[in-house]
Amino acid sequence: MTAAPDPAGGGGLPAGGVMRVMGAETEYGIHAPTAPTANATMMSARVVQAYAQVTRQRAAGGAETRWDYTDEEPLHDARGWTVDRESAHPSQLTDQPPVLDAEAVALAYGREDLDLDGQDESGSLLMNMVLGNGARLYVDHAHPEYSSPEVTNPRDAVAWDAAGDLVRCGAAVRRLAADPDLPPVNLYKNNTDNKSVSYGSHENYLMPRSVPFADIVRGLTPFFVSRQAVCGAGRLGIGQDSSTAGYQISQRADFFEAEVGLETTIRRPIINTRDEPHATADKYRRLHVIIGDANLSQVSNYLKFGTTAMVLSLIEAGLAPKVEVHEPVRALQAISHDTSLTATVRLADGRRVTALDLQWMYHEAAAKLAQETGVGDAVDGDGHTHEVLERWAEVLTQLDSNRAAAASSVEWLAKLSLLDGYRQRDGLEWDDARLGLVDLQWADIRPEKGLYYRMLARNRMQRVVEDAAISAAVGQPPADTRAFFRGKCISSFGKDVVGASWDSVIFDVPGYGRLQRVPTREPLRGTKALTGALFERYREAGPFLGELLGHNTAPPAA
Repeated sequence: MTAAPDPAGGGGLPAGGVMRVMGAETEYGIHAPTAPTANATMMSARVVQAYAQVTRQRAAGGAETRWDYTDEEPLHDARGWTVDRESAHPSQLTDQPPVLDAEAVALAYGREDLDLDGQDESGSLLMNMVLGNGARLYVDHAHPEYSSPEVTNPRDAVAWDAAGDLVRCGAAVRRLAADPDLPPVNLYKNNTDNKSVSYGSHENYLMPRSVPFADIVRGLTPFFVSRQAVCGAGRLGIGQDSSTAGYQISQRADFFEAEVGLETTIRRPIINTRDEPHATADKYRRLHVIIGDANLSQVSNYLKFGTTAMVLSLIEAGLAPKVEVHEPVRALQAISHDTSLTATVRLADGRRVTALDLQWMYHEAAAKLAQETGVGDAVDGDGHTHEVLERWAEVLTQLDSNRAAAASSVEWLAKLSLLDGYRQRDGLEWDDARLGLVDLQWADIRPEKGLYYRMLARNRMQRVVEDAAISAAVGQPPADTRAFFRGKCISSFGKDVVGASWDSVIFDVPGYGRLQRVPTREPLRGTKALTGALFERYREAGPFLGELLGHNTAPPAA
């Protein structure tokens, strides 16, 4: 087995497989059944606030740690330029905190006397916080968003992404439901309100800066056009506003209008060009993927991360399939609209292929690379690549010849099977409002309400990680990335941490005279192996920071 050069995959991880630094960002649909006119941004802020209150009760410090925007650069384009700030769409300006004062929230709920316990020192509601598991919880585009901590493999990606569902459901939503002064809030892990609005589920993958971006576009576009067959979440309705009755594979496909671009909420591109590495910029590129669906199915989510990481290894090795899809946006939507998976799309060389044909091309190339590098060996490999390749092949085979078996792992097919059952039992057409309610209830993240969770409890959906691992991920950061350092700083020294981001942790410790920023630009530094003993030695931030910064065990003289 060979090791990747330091930039590739995040420094020392095995080359040629699925191991690399990765993570997820999930915007949740939000709805207050008893207050349908309530402002979504304000409701989302209350979700973040409620979780802050829960964590404050559970652990000393940490809940109030704010996000540090210093290193955010959302207008840098991977194609070599920076968008002028005045011409950028407001949704692109993610390098500044949202502002929502407490008075506006109270008025939105029609309660000028509303007790806003937990607001920050400025009198504004908390809208952005860093969690003890290394994740970020904040309000983004009128939705509560959970950004998972960095992990190094697709199994952990599933665990810490699912932990976000528990953060929302198990803590914030239940706290809001218990507050008689506020309307209860429901959250949904989906991507559209079926009324023309879409919200994102993004993925992030670390890559070497040396890989030409044009190679990334060529290698990924056919893969992303067809990937939905494996990891689409399924959606009732055709078109952005669901004006055409029917069912399709992907929740996001109809909302894409360009092949390549910087935007994420308008003119959505298949390949996003945001060049914001959140790491050492001359070594790393963070590939920001906006085309995926929000998955509840663990297998679909696992394959979403695992197969994409594998294809990036192909691109880095210069071995991605030499295939080009004619009119990729149209092909993306054609595939999504055909649940039989028999629709063909045209390639630039004139051939016509199905989504499964394209996926098999990538699987064959990936299996060959894994074999040549040794990472895919079931015994001596990296422990993850072999499983991804096996599950990928199994799902593709089942989608072609045994769809009933595939329904226990592929989310869009599981939902379709459920909806078909209702249609046949009650004689429903695709535009029946009752089916819309079923589609929505599938995505409800409350285990006692969500239809996905009911099927999971009945073993009708396959697992990749156990509930115990997901519960652990709610409170603990991954051990093998810088997220360990970030999360442990917050859970151990939260009262002294005044800000944090992917790139740094900021301390305000008496005796230092000024804020101390600890940079974390290397994603595979700050791991448990490198810093765990340091956290065990100290219970106070001053001595901890003193040793970390080379000041022995005491802060320098003021």
